[in-house]
Amino acid sequence: GVTRLLLTRIPFFKEIIVSSFSCDSCSWSNTEIQSAGRIQEQGVCYSLAVTSRQDLNREVVKTDCATARIPELDFEIPAFTQKGVLTTIEGIIDRAVTGLEQDQPLRRATDQEVARKIDEFIGRLRQLKEVNSSFTFIIDDPSGNSFVENPHAPQRDDALVVTHYRRTPQQSALLGLEGEEVDAKPPDAAEDLRDEVLQFNTNCPECNAPASTNMKVVQIPHFKEVIIMATNCDSCGHRTNEVKSGGAIEPRGTRITLRITDPSDMTRDILKSETCSVEIPELEFELGMGALGGKFTTLEGLLKDIRDLVERNPFTLGDSSTPSRTGKLQEFIGRLQEVNGKTKAHFIMDDPAGNSYLQNVYAPEEDPELRVEHYERSFEQNEDLGLNDMKTEGYEPEGASGR
Repeated sequence: GVTRLLLTRIPFFKEIIVSSFSCDSCSWSNTEIQSAGRIQEQGVCYSLAVTSRQDLNREVVKTDCATARIPELDFEIPAFTQKGVLTTIEGIIDRAVTGLEQDQPLRRATDQEVARKIDEFIGRLRQLKEVNSSFTFIIDDPSGNSFVENPHAPQRDDALVVTHYRRTPQQSALLGLEGEEVDAKPPDAAEDLRDEVLQFNTNCPECNAPASTNMKVVQIPHFKEVIIMATNCDSCGHRTNEVKSGGAIEPRGTRITLRITDPSDMTRDILKSETCSVEIPELEFELGMGALGGKFTTLEGLLKDIRDLVERNPFTLGDSSTPSRTGKLQEFIGRLQEVNGKTKAHFIMDDPAGNSYLQNVYAPEEDPELRVEHYERSFEQNEDLGLNDMKTEGYEPEGASGR
């Protein structure tokens, strides 16, 4: 047969390698994809409640290091057992059925009991495609390069839950990543680095050329300290910046609501942490926590980043989109561009960690268009922040008190 390789660049998925094999003798063909870009900073987990046959047609990008699970059947496709593929949920079920049927003739001859149980399980997998009852489809990818389509984009999909997480050392080892051990400085050697710009070497996330990252601790007036990290590549000109909170998680969550009434509101400074979600009710738009990462920019800059995020999604405006969906997304982008102070709208930031900030131009006086609310976090929000199992007092061993 003949194998063809194509190195291509798809928006949102960075660079991928498409491998296509065809055989003229038996007409068998196969198509696989491999990620040619970098591993993302965080892993991602998609959990979809499949309730109709339309959900089976959702497009899925599953890399070779992703794990697919259906808890209702106690079924799992482990990582590195299949090649990366661009398919649908129904296609993943069909591939699993084909893989299980492959050695059934040999099993029936050697172990009929095992073959009978596998035939029964194959029947249960095929019944999933009829969607007589709802089930949960989960994709867990520590590399962060898998994707499950949201047909309602840019609106929120209630059936799809997207969770970003930090990789464990075991997952990093499976991906071939090694964490560098940082030698802790003794307490007496602590230095005040607030007025100093730290620089360390890294690689460009776009072209992988050697680049440098600058890090600086900045005090935001009427707020707190944050850490700004900026990377600039001299080879391809790529620039990126990221903001991390320099303090602890606040005792209560913060909900900030700004009523945009004037073009000057677009110049307000914004600090959006990784745990902050954004909502614009007039556009029926919601951006979940983890998306876009930490940002220190202006309101205009954040809206531009949201527009770029929508345009980079191949399932919304790329080759995989449908004309009706493209028209809906173009209409949304047009309405988003109109939010410039002339069109009144509400901009809402909800941060359970309390580490986000929106500039008050009347400070230290109150801003009539800005409302800041503090609320008690729910159990689920504390669970997402890892606070329910965190123990800060009485964690020392019993024998440590006598040392």
